[in-house]
Amino acid sequence: MPITEILEQNAKLYGRDVCLVEINPAQTEKRRVTWKEYELIEPTRTSYYRREITWSVFNEKSNRCANMLENAGIRKGQKVGILLMNGLEWLPIYFGILKTGALAVPLNFRYTSDEIEYCLDLAEVDVLIFGDEFIGRVEEIAESISRNRLLIYAGTGACPTFADDYTQLTANCSSQYTGPELTDDDFAAIYFSSGTTGFPKAILHKHMSLMHACRCEQAHHGQTKDDVFLCIPPLYHTGAKMHWFGSFLVGGKAVLLKGTAPEDILNAVSDEGCTIVWLLVPWAQDILNALDRGDLKLSDYKLSQWRLMHIGAQPVPQSLIKRWLQYFPDHLYDTNYGLSESIGPGCVHLGVDNIDKVGAIGVAGYGWEVKIIREDGSPVVQGQVGELCVKGPGVMTCYYNDPKATEAVLKDGWLLTGDMAMQDEDGFIFLVDRKKDVIISGGENIYPVQIENFLAAHEDVNDVAVIGLPDKRLGEITAAIISIKKGHTCTEEDINRFCNDLPRYKRPRKIIFAEVPRNATGKIEKPKLRHIYGGDALVAAQNKS
Repeated sequence: MPITEILEQNAKLYGRDVCLVEINPAQTEKRRVTWKEYELIEPTRTSYYRREITWSVFNEKSNRCANMLENAGIRKGQKVGILLMNGLEWLPIYFGILKTGALAVPLNFRYTSDEIEYCLDLAEVDVLIFGDEFIGRVEEIAESISRNRLLIYAGTGACPTFADDYTQLTANCSSQYTGPELTDDDFAAIYFSSGTTGFPKAILHKHMSLMHACRCEQAHHGQTKDDVFLCIPPLYHTGAKMHWFGSFLVGGKAVLLKGTAPEDILNAVSDEGCTIVWLLVPWAQDILNALDRGDLKLSDYKLSQWRLMHIGAQPVPQSLIKRWLQYFPDHLYDTNYGLSESIGPGCVHLGVDNIDKVGAIGVAGYGWEVKIIREDGSPVVQGQVGELCVKGPGVMTCYYNDPKATEAVLKDGWLLTGDMAMQDEDGFIFLVDRKKDVIISGGENIYPVQIENFLAAHEDVNDVAVIGLPDKRLGEITAAIISIKKGHTCTEEDINRFCNDLPRYKRPRKIIFAEVPRNATGKIEKPKLRHIYGGDALVAAQNKS
């Protein structure tokens, strides 16, 4: 069934129950709230701004959005872009788009004006709905992008002259909606790849994919109506939203936290009774470091209800989870592997019962198949490294308007992930590295993730990235960019001494103490590091040859 039916069902069964809470720790002043049903709640112990809506209001807001879009001429198969920061507006607009049979096209809030225009054109977007934070960027390109599409402002201030006002457009729209008949095979959304290797690709998914994400997540983590999910990452990305889908399926509440500071996360868990929290590696590290320093004390928070912490989006150092379980020994833990091309998390997952296998990304997820192949497409021998491939109901239809790129990664229903992996004797898959990030030094294949995980165990290291830099003799040498924990000191000699436990060919030849750049979904921006420290020269040389 289409995913919109879950919203209708939740509104009927749990209409008066709160379904979404927005918390903004940085905002203490009241602002103009344009959606009448939002309830402003004065802060109590903490000083954050909070508002909430029920399932009935969520559904009514989606219906008004759908009616507004239909009045504007949007029909099944057209595309509507969403350029909003996380907040209570985001999900009702997303589901309103889906109800019309149009495709929701979420955009990264970090996109520049040029990237916004590029993505709108690539996905052939007919309407762009944008918020306060994007007025300047949209205004820069308004003249060119408004020639063939409608611009709608869904913010809290005065509507810019180049756009129509969402509040006015929806003011007289009915809270009831009867849209076109939808099926699992109807197209639902276009997501964009993270763009760490250039301009992003447009990833086309059907309702079938979205529904499988709901079922997969709930099967993995056993969400019930009583669970409360803390959502911190951006909703434009598949990761956060698809993890929430498990709670959405059973009518559970979600808390949208607009902040990543350790204190804000623990406050939200404590005040809202959160039971499930999905973190990125840097946020988990920050919490642990704050606890190590004594900046936070667990006794100051109500955390006994918190049952599950899970991580995804990037490789997770084994040392991090060992530290986490020292502070939170009663937590269930899971790691989830996925791509936007496989509707986000869950095509491979560790499983909460496999804590002895921390360090692996796990086994095939609910409804998924996996295999590891050589360059020629044949399966590797167990224990050998090859490219990870996944197959299941959540695999994308294609890269929209890019048949060449689609052909390169879709083979007989299998998605070639571009990730190098190996499988141990128990069938658990270990992520070795991105195929394009493998370092070849003196004829040896070196996998940066293995070295990153090793260095992450150093007591002074906060974050680390390993890249290849050009070398005339060896082709490439290994460089480690290391971020040191606040209040700690560490020298190159300390790191080299620590690395004596690594095989000689894996030891970093160059140590650089600097911040490790990560994108909004927590992935290390290695192309940026290669550009800063000289790796682009290697790429250029390889391209010439």
